Amino acid sequence: MRATDDIIAIQQLLAAYVFAIDAKDYDALDAVFVPGATVDYRAAGGAAGTWPTMKAWLKGALAPFPLTQHLIGLPLIRLDGDRASARAMLFNPMRLARPQGEELFFVGCTYVDDLVRTADGWRIAKRVETDFWAKDAPADLIAEPA
Repeated sequence: MRATDDIIAIQQLLAAYVFAIDAKDYDALDAVFVPGATVDYRAAGGAAGTWPTMKAWLKGALAPFPLTQHLIGLPLIRLDGDRASARAMLFNPMRLARPQGEELFFVGCTYVDDLVRTADGWRIAKRVETDFWAKDAPADLIAEPA
């Protein structure tokens, strides 16, 4: 039963991430990541760093988007005691605010996570975006994958 409980807890943690991101509730993400977590969004042309740095970066990077919807698929979770790994595919419609009007485009990637069990439950210790793609993205917005 513990493995099932752990998998459900990790699924809920990953869901908490996407709902917090879309609500732009960046403080809620402090309960998703360990304080020293590493986060790497470079595949999508973003930044990489420790969680406190990336939290501040996300606020600015997502500010031009009045709407995002981070839809994750059922994650593939592997447990190893108090550590785990997870892979979750992402499909993300995004609305970009521009002076000439809003633009809607789509991006996707795979989140590759290393997780640890803490006294407060499961948390992400490392997140890397991989397999990035974009559809109808403004050419001046999305960098080539690193």
